[in-house]
Amino acid sequence: MVDIVRPKKTWTTKRLMTIAGILALVLLIAGSFYFTSGKSRLNVDLERITVSEITKAPFQESIPQNGTVLPLTTIYLVTTDGGRVEKRFVEDGAIMKAGDPILKLANTDLELTMSGQATQVSQMLATMQYAEVQAAQNTVNKQNSLAAMQLQFSEAERIYNLDKKLFAQHAIGSQEMAQATNNYNSYKYQLGLQQEILRQDSISRQQQSEQNKQNLERARASLEIVKKKVEGLIIRAPVDGQLTSLDAEIGQSKSPGAPLGQLDVLDGFKVRLSDVDEHYINRVFTGQTGTFTLGQGNDTTYKLKIVKVYTQVTNGRFMVDMNFVGRVPKGIRKGQTLQITLALSDETTAVLVPKGGFYQQTGGNWIFKLSEDGKVAYRVDIQLGRQNTDYYEVLSGLKPGDKVVTSSYENYGNMQELVLKK
Repeated sequence: MVDIVRPKKTWTTKRLMTIAGILALVLLIAGSFYFTSGKSRLNVDLERITVSEITKAPFQESIPQNGTVLPLTTIYLVTTDGGRVEKRFVEDGAIMKAGDPILKLANTDLELTMSGQATQVSQMLATMQYAEVQAAQNTVNKQNSLAAMQLQFSEAERIYNLDKKLFAQHAIGSQEMAQATNNYNSYKYQLGLQQEILRQDSISRQQQSEQNKQNLERARASLEIVKKKVEGLIIRAPVDGQLTSLDAEIGQSKSPGAPLGQLDVLDGFKVRLSDVDEHYINRVFTGQTGTFTLGQGNDTTYKLKIVKVYTQVTNGRFMVDMNFVGRVPKGIRKGQTLQITLALSDETTAVLVPKGGFYQQTGGNWIFKLSEDGKVAYRVDIQLGRQNTDYYEVLSGLKPGDKVVTSSYENYGNMQELVLKK
């Protein structure tokens, strides 16, 4: 029997299994190295994200704000002296004409004050009239005294002139002449004194009369003030308008200065933004404009203009009043809330990225940008500037025509690339 020499097998099953194991280990190590040292990727369904295109277009910085419709003019009703609510003539919401009564208050102290003031005026008037009568009588007496003195002076003057002639003719002696002269001079002095007394009496009487009149006028003015206060216990509508926020119940006591309600003048409306962030306080000024849409389908746009900026900041917020420019929406009502877009700058041309959920995770520092073939989105650093209700202004990192993922990145963790799958 002849032995047949068979060739030795080089690729045995054992050797093939060993080689396969080594290759698998190498691939495992290589894959591990790739995925740990390279970029982390995540497969993302294209239909579950929002892809937006970067554009260059007109841009105006703006912020959204809620505005409340208010009457153009509101008059607050208060009680000056206070009192107890005695009667209500109308109910809240009533349409009032100027002068119509709204409430009646009772104030006993004020009514007693008016009564006492009226009595004081009456007493003062009676006293003044009595003083006038007394002064007039005193003047008459002084006038009678003056008349008597004038008569005595005239007689003394006649005798003096006569004796002067007789003395010149040596018909009388020097003694008689001296007596006539003394009498003449004495009565002349007394007449002048009596005339001065009457003149001073006239001046004094006039001054006293003026003072009495002034005192009486002041007393009457005080009485008028008190009367007006008593009349003011009936609260009346100062102008035409609608009564709102009436806060007064029968028997309720109101302290001086307490608010009773308000009267809305129905000649127009304004819009108040009461929740503007203090971050914008140095960028909001009178004259700036805002817009809002209203109507079926929100297809009608209306314009507003800032007329007043309240500089007081409360809890990080401040208020702004705006008036309508041009058309005013029909049927608009007090208290209605409007969605205002408040412009903070003039219109310019800028590179824009639409707003989206990406900003919450990135803070506007980076974004996922799509590759040219649209199969991958990778992280790029960006810088954003101003914003409005729809867009952010792109300062760097993107150019018009680029496509980016603007939906939320909440589930992407620290992924560097997104592999987009249809």
